[in-house]
Amino acid sequence: MNHVGRDTRLARVACQLDQLRDMIKRHAAVGSVTAIDGVRVASIDSDAMHTSPSGTVFALIVQGFKVLGIGNRRYEYGAGQYLVSSVDLPVTGSFRHASASEPALGFGLDLRSPTISALLLDSDPKSPIRPAGAPAAATLGIADAQPELLDAVIRMLTLLDAPDSDRAILAPMLEREIVWRLLQGPLGPGVRQLGITDNSMTHAGQAVRWITDHYEQPFRVEELARSCGVSASAFHRSFRAITGLSPIQFQKQMRLQKSRLLLVGGSDVATAGHQVGYDSISQFSREYRRQFGLPPSQDAALLRDGILEASAPACTDVLTADSILPSKLETAVPRSSA
Repeated sequence: MNHVGRDTRLARVACQLDQLRDMIKRHAAVGSVTAIDGVRVASIDSDAMHTSPSGTVFALIVQGFKVLGIGNRRYEYGAGQYLVSSVDLPVTGSFRHASASEPALGFGLDLRSPTISALLLDSDPKSPIRPAGAPAAATLGIADAQPELLDAVIRMLTLLDAPDSDRAILAPMLEREIVWRLLQGPLGPGVRQLGITDNSMTHAGQAVRWITDHYEQPFRVEELARSCGVSASAFHRSFRAITGLSPIQFQKQMRLQKSRLLLVGGSDVATAGHQVGYDSISQFSREYRRQFGLPPSQDAALLRDGILEASAPACTDVLTADSILPSKLETAVPRSSA
């Protein structure tokens, strides 16, 4: 694409984002859930850190900048960029510098397996949903939104002001159009993966959620793999592909993140360590300092005084739209052992 064509597309994107900001500000005033099933809008005026399930979702930022962390990876994306999550994962993150005068604004669409499978079959009935020998796609990715995708999002939000009868007919059509644009984009392999009912990344995602919910409990990796119905070696590969960590390393990071929140909330070091699963307080203090750079009590005091910022988990991989295209993800995974 020549410079003139590129500048024209950038100008078009800027206009589309302006239009989306106005629409989201108006509709987010009544909450994130909309009258269209699977469509959400958000206006966030705080940069507080939170942990929540990602869902299987297409999430577009219209205004602001967000940092998400899972395991050993941090994802950064801002206005005009979108994230696709093809596995429901627990992510920790926050918007940066969001305020009441300039809130972060976003659009979200649930990515549904039946919709994706049907669209893949309709587009090429003779092609397998997952070609033989194709590697598993990245479960999280970030990319720049193109004008064609933003146009479909605008028309979807326009339906919020349309009669119910219009929404009932047109919303499913626009959902298919948005999914089609995603399939044709740089994160298409991850979206395509959602059309596969049984895949190793889904099983690994289940294990990530289990550890997140039961981080204080000991477990055997072999038993966790067996409960997911996959071999231990396949389980390790898929788990590390999602988080950048082994299961044991991921559990340790979850414990330390949770303990940090407890300490900031007023718990003493011994109570926080025991509550997240540590039997040895000296081991807890040692690993806490290795993770956050300070002893637990000193770190918590600085956080409470606002001297330190409790951002997304400390990560060795910082991934942006330029660095996490599917072809680059595999080489971004750390290779250290558990």
